[in-house]
Amino acid sequence: MFLEVFLDALIDSLKIAAVVFILNLIMSFFEVKLAKILNKNHRLSPIFGSLCGVIPECGISVGASDLYIKNNISVGTLVAIYLSCSDEALPLIIGSFDKTALYAIPLVLIKICVGILAGIIIDLIIRKRVNKIEYDDEEKVTDFCSTHVHSHHESKLDKHLLHPLLHTLKLFLYVFVINMIFGVLAYYFEDNIRDFLISNKYLSPLVSTIIGLIPNCASSVLITELFTTGNICFGALVSGLMVNAGLGFMVLFKNKKKVKTGLLIMLTCFMISVITGYVVALICGF
Repeated sequence: MFLEVFLDALIDSLKIAAVVFILNLIMSFFEVKLAKILNKNHRLSPIFGSLCGVIPECGISVGASDLYIKNNISVGTLVAIYLSCSDEALPLIIGSFDKTALYAIPLVLIKICVGILAGIIIDLIIRKRVNKIEYDDEEKVTDFCSTHVHSHHESKLDKHLLHPLLHTLKLFLYVFVINMIFGVLAYYFEDNIRDFLISNKYLSPLVSTIIGLIPNCASSVLITELFTTGNICFGALVSGLMVNAGLGFMVLFKNKKKVKTGLLIMLTCFMISVITGYVVALICGF
């Protein structure tokens, strides 16, 4: 058992580390430019974020959290990415090669649309307070960006390779520990969770959303398998996968300055996911 959990945690963590390293490597070249583009086109950034989140890779949410901590993307964009993330769910649904595979299309469309709408609304609400400081003053944006990049006198090797690599290694260790902990918990309680969902179908969207908060790929796999085997409704699938941002939330909590913000973001995603799940369930029928 331990070896299986260890290997799963190691492989998942390495995948996430690869994505994070690539994102950090790219950002080392374009951090200032990207920040300026997102600030000038802030109304469109949740759209880009939601579309990127659809990519079935668990490292996307971690990379997004990392970018948010560095103030390179807005809260709305981060939420849009979280809500549209699907982790390994899409390949599993499509790979079922039966009628459930067709649900991949409405699943993706719902997640994208809700992500975009939620992201835009959140940014509009928040920017009423900080708009003049963060988005209307281009000089302040430029000054702010310059504090988040390395000195021009620094070697290109350090700036574009060493710093992204060290940052990725630190994040990898953190992600690996979290994956190990929740991997062990999932191993022992997976059957109990499955039995409860099967016997409480009207609670399934709510319970599925709670399961989706578990920062491990096992949660999305469990929710997807329950759906493809006909044990939960489509609404429960939507709610569980919509909130399933993997280790993205954990990365926010890792930063002590972002803990309160992280909790608010997680609660927001949770409420949006539950409401969406029940609406879909009522439309489609439990």
